[in-house]
Amino acid sequence: MSEPARLYLITPVLEDASFAPKLAEACKGGAVAAVLLRLRAADERSLTNLVKALGPSAQDHGAALIVTAEGEVDLANVAVRGGADGAHVSGATPAQIRELRERLKAERAIGAGDIRTKDDAMSLGEAGVDYLLFGEPRRDGSLPSLESVAERAAWWAEIFETPCVAYAPSLEAVETLAATHAEFIALGDSVWSHPDGPAAAVKAAAEALARLGASH
Repeated sequence: MSEPARLYLITPVLEDASFAPKLAEACKGGAVAAVLLRLRAADERSLTNLVKALGPSAQDHGAALIVTAEGEVDLANVAVRGGADGAHVSGATPAQIRELRERLKAERAIGAGDIRTKDDAMSLGEAGVDYLLFGEPRRDGSLPSLESVAERAAWWAEIFETPCVAYAPSLEAVETLAATHAEFIALGDSVWSHPDGPAAAVKAAAEALARLGASH
């Protein structure tokens, strides 16, 4: 029996704290390992205050809080001052990752997404990220094919020790991606727009992961 993958939730892009109850509902069952808090572009103080306001909804239920923001912003400052557990960057260069690592030390996680090629993935891994995210929605809202994400996650999980997160565009895709042995499965809108609420979506995903773990 292998260790099942864990859940990683990605929020919509937020500009205020009104999402807190929904986030708490998703995390309260304890099945969520981490939350990527996506924030609308704003000044550093506003972003820091928003992280402080939203953080407990995830952290009080045992989920790590990772923060990312639109626009030009000092993510390291926002993460540290807001009390987040890490920072996530999209389309970063290895040099940017190394600089972020120098500032965040080993105390906070660094994740990277929007990874175009296998070479880019390897370069970011060598630069010191704590995880790589494959398959998340592009800036225009489109998605890579599920097959391509599964292929990339399986390749990475088999060869490299740095954990990877595979984005599932639907609850039905969870088992397909978990079979790649990715350490984390990411979910976004399929949780927040679930007709029975976020907690029901998380429960269904966690049960799918547990079934797959028990069968391997």
